[in-house]
Amino acid sequence: MRPHLPLGLLAAALSLALAGNARAQQHDHGAHAAPAQQKPVAPPVEPANTDHSRMDHSQMDDKKVDHSQMDHSKMDHAKTDDSQMDHSQMDHSNMDHGSASQAPTEPREPIPAVSDADRAAAFPPIKPHAMEHAPAFNSLVMINRLEGWDADHGTGQAWEGSAWFGSDLNRLWLRSEGEREGSRTESSELEVLYGRSISPWWDVVAGVKQDFRPADSRTWAAFGVQGLAPYKFEMSATAYLGESGQVMATVEAEYELLLTNRLILQPLVEASFSSKDVPEYGEGTGLNKVEAGLRLRYEINRRFAPYVGVVHERLFGDTADYRRGEGGDVTDTRFVAGIRFWF
Repeated sequence: MRPHLPLGLLAAALSLALAGNARAQQHDHGAHAAPAQQKPVAPPVEPANTDHSRMDHSQMDDKKVDHSQMDHSKMDHAKTDDSQMDHSQMDHSNMDHGSASQAPTEPREPIPAVSDADRAAAFPPIKPHAMEHAPAFNSLVMINRLEGWDADHGTGQAWEGSAWFGSDLNRLWLRSEGEREGSRTESSELEVLYGRSISPWWDVVAGVKQDFRPADSRTWAAFGVQGLAPYKFEMSATAYLGESGQVMATVEAEYELLLTNRLILQPLVEASFSSKDVPEYGEGTGLNKVEAGLRLRYEINRRFAPYVGVVHERLFGDTADYRRGEGGDVTDTRFVAGIRFWF
């Protein structure tokens, strides 16, 4: 037979069980109903000598860590080995990157705005009297070619030069050129012209021309233009009116190609024409002669430059026939060396 417990003891045990169950339900209801009344728990204080390099950050829930309460000034970052941290397990999406300080858009010392006084100091006005006292009379003498070569009958020489005297609008021009071979002057001429500027780049000229060789002297009336064409081609075209209505013309073009500041390549082409046959001077109708040259000079200074080059000359039409009749060549190619200077 089972022993019978006293009724008083059973009643006491049942009352204790019911009381414990009521307190548990009241605690659970209070935890869900009023979480705001819970007493805040102070964050744990991190020791100053904590070695983060030995901590497994991959197991930490970054959402529950309140970094605002951590004193980073006491952390020993020198011992932290960032290579041991597993950043792949960190949730960077919850990190507030927007609070990082942005680079300043304005300089610490702003540049002051340009004032009228600054502009006046940088670009002072030109005083009118400064131009009034500029010299009205100027001059230039240019020996463009003074050269020699090895000819069949000794040494050949040639010259070509010009000079002008006057103002920017009105000038007196002198032009001369010629050739010698051995002890004989093959050609020689001198022009005296008045030049008038018609644009910043072009002049018209008129005057006289005197031929001294190869036969008797001849005098011509000269009219022409000279100047700088587009793309910096120096051009000259002159017509000559002689005795008995004979007309001749000369066209010349040259260009300067700067290989360096001092090394300059200068091509040149010159052609002459005649309206009549003049056998005593060896001139035929039409295109008489074309001369093309290529000279390379080195400017020791801007006023003096030695050069070397090659020149090719060819006669045409009746002029070539006259040259053949005299036993000469209608073509000639020569290597030249010379100097160019001006003052």
